[in-house]
This record gives sequence, C-alpha cells and structure tokens, in this order.
Amino acid sequence: MINSWIKKLGKKEQDNKSVPAKAAPPRVENAAKPDQKIPNKKIGKPRRIKPRKPVKPKWDIASFDVPVLPGKTRFHDLDIPDVLMHAIQDLGFEYCSPIQAKVLPHSLQGHDAIGKAQTGTGKTAAFLITIIDDFLRNPIREERFLNEPRALIIAPTRELVMQIADDAKKLCKYAGLHIQVLIGGDDYHKQKINMEKTFVDIVVATPGRLIDFMTRGDIYLDRVEQLVLDEADRMLDMGFIPQVKRVVRATPSTDYRQTQLFSATFTRDILNLSEQWTCDPVFVEIEPEHVATDSVDQKVYLVSSNEKLTVLLNILHRDDLNQAIIFGNRRDQTRHLYEKLRKAGFNVGILSGEIAQNKRTRTLGDFKSGKLKVLVATDVAGRGIHVEGVSHVINYNLPEDPEDYIHRIGRTGRAGATGTSISLACEDEAFQLPAIEELLGEKLHCELASNELLNTGKNN
Repeated sequence: MINSWIKKLGKKEQDNKSVPAKAAPPRVENAAKPDQKIPNKKIGKPRRIKPRKPVKPKWDIASFDVPVLPGKTRFHDLDIPDVLMHAIQDLGFEYCSPIQAKVLPHSLQGHDAIGKAQTGTGKTAAFLITIIDDFLRNPIREERFLNEPRALIIAPTRELVMQIADDAKKLCKYAGLHIQVLIGGDDYHKQKINMEKTFVDIVVATPGRLIDFMTRGDIYLDRVEQLVLDEADRMLDMGFIPQVKRVVRATPSTDYRQTQLFSATFTRDILNLSEQWTCDPVFVEIEPEHVATDSVDQKVYLVSSNEKLTVLLNILHRDDLNQAIIFGNRRDQTRHLYEKLRKAGFNVGILSGEIAQNKRTRTLGDFKSGKLKVLVATDVAGRGIHVEGVSHVINYNLPEDPEDYIHRIGRTGRAGATGTSISLACEDEAFQLPAIEELLGEKLHCELASNELLNTGKNN
C-alpha cells in the first residue's frame, strides 16, 4: 500500500513538471487601460488611445429662443453645432459682444484673426468657440497619440490660464473635449500624469511651464491645429516673447494651423510678430472707450496720501458694495494694504507674485464663491480675475501704465452688468490722469473726497 502511494506521488510530481507554470505578467509602469497601447520604447512614442465620442444630450435648439434685434448678432446666426449652442445657452449668452460679432464670422470659416481688444470684451469666448466648433466638425477618427494637443492657448499669467481653462470647460460641457492646464507653481508630476490619463484636445499654458514640458519630451506640438496667443502685449512686457517664439516654431507652419492673436495694444514689435505667426488674417479692433465707459461708472477722488486708507475703509462699508477688487502697483503695497484691511476686520484675500500658487488658487476660489468680499491684487495677478458679481474696482494706487487702468476696471461691469470704478488720486499720482484720459478718449470727473468719506468714526 505504501509503495502504491509512493508511485502515485511520483506520477503527480512528474505530471506537474510536464506542465509549465503560468508566467506572471511583466510589471509595466503607467499600465494602459484595455483600449490603450503601451509606448513603443524604441521610437519613444507616447501611448495611443481611441478618441472619446462627444456626449449627445437630449436637447433641442428650439428651446433656445433668442429674438432678432437690429444691430445685434445672435449665436444662432453663426451655424454653430447644437452641442456647443447648448453650452452657450447654459452660460446665458444670447447675443455676440462686438468683438465676437466681428471675429467669429471669419474665424469660424478657418481664417486667422488678430484682435485688438482689452479684457472683458468677450475675446476669450470668441477664440474658444472657434476651436470647439472646428473640433466638433472635424473629429479625429483614427487612433490618437497622448501628449499631442490639437489646440494650444498661451497666456502670460497663471490666473489668466486658469480662467481660460475654466471658460473652456464650460463651453465644452457637452462636446466631449478634454482640457489640460500647464502652469508654473503647481506640481509638475501631477500635470504630467493628467496629460497621460487620456488624449488632450486643448492645452492652456503659461510659456515657462510649456517650455519645461517641451524640453522633457512630455508634450508634442507637431499636431497643433489651433494656436491662440492671448494678451501678446503683456507677454512682451514680461519678457516671454523668446519662449513664445520657440513654442510657435514647434507647431506646424501657418499653412497647417489656424492662429488667433489678441492684444490690448499693438506696438511695432507685436505687429511684426503677428505678421510672422499668421497667414492672411482678418484684423478687428475694439476701441477702449467702448469697453470702459459703457458699463462702468468711473469716479476719481482727490485725496492726500494720509487720507487714502480712511476713504477706502468708508467705501468698503457702503451698502451698495457687493464684492471689490483693490489694486496696488507693487507687491509691498498690496501686502501692506492687505494687513491693514485684515486688522480693520475685513475678510480679505491677496493675489500677488509673492504668494504661492496653491494659495493663490484657493484665494481666487474663495473670492469666486463669495467667501471673500474683498480682494487685494497687483496688475499681473489681477489679469486673470473674471468673477461675476464684482461691483467695485478700487485703484488704491493709480497705475503707471494707462493700459493697466483699462484692464483693472474691466474686472467689473462684465457680461452686461454695471459696475463702479473708484480711483484714489493723491498728489504724487494725479499727474498720471491725463495719459489715462487720452487713452479713454474722455475726461474723468475728479472731485474732492466728501466729509462722509473722510469720517474716521466708522473705522474706530
């Protein structure tokens, strides 16, 4: 019996040896999902993924009824796809802004565009609608590579990039397009992981972080179909043009991409660059006075430097003030003012270049949600603040560059709403008013601060 058991055991062991064990699957970093392919290491290509089909909502254009008005251009008049029109309706847009009415009939036909327009004119929606319309009409049917965006939008500041991306997500609500943000100050590795999760349609980036991704081979721009350069004058002022030139050279030639460039001013340098980067563009211009004066009540109070803080505190206590953005010229000025307002009991945030990016993002989010009533900002940080409900913009210091005045007051009176701009001009700054008035094309009404504004009793 024992011998029989030994024979059976030996046979079992022999049978086991005859069937090789199943090999464990090789460990692959960043393993792909079932519909993805692992990169070909020999040629260094990124993973490929099948395009995601756009969401098709149950929505009828008939539910979006906008009457025809003389002199007004409806989005209905532009033959925009229904999935995009649905998002436009959700955002409450009915009629095109002046720059949209001038740009979109040409850009939607594939023409390059150069726009001279300040912030608050609706230019962001103009170039986003152009991009989304193009991608909806010309989807990619074949397999796509990761890290290869179809559209690239470059802007000078992190706040502006995040605002553009936020607007893009709202307009892409039903389009099934993927947006990726690349900005300095945020974790590079997290941004890289997000780029590799799925294919990306639209990348919105600051020049410095975009160059980082290009240098490390984490983004490929040779398939860019749509290129947007926003606030080109500010990028020139901030010294970004060499980086932008390198980025543009990495994209296809003007024959194979559509380019849109927007700038508040056009110096000879900007005009030369726009000629190099575009092909037979349509040129549109929105004059500053149409931006600034139609929806913003502008006031200038003549005060001494010692009276500024008292006047500011009294303005902030007014009942008609919903939310306010206060601008200073330098980081130290905004920091000093921020501390004074906190001490006075205001729930206030600060945005300036010295503040860490994660804190700036959190502060801007709190301001948008209404958690913060007052925001103190420098011009660079303030470029990306697009918040509905800002009732007042206060220039605690008059800007040294008249163009910044336009950008500042453009933070209020947006999207058909009205707003108030108040400038506190002391003896050291009043000489800057004539240049601002020349740019506006009108005289600003200046008055001495009233006794009520100079009253210190409320602030004790």
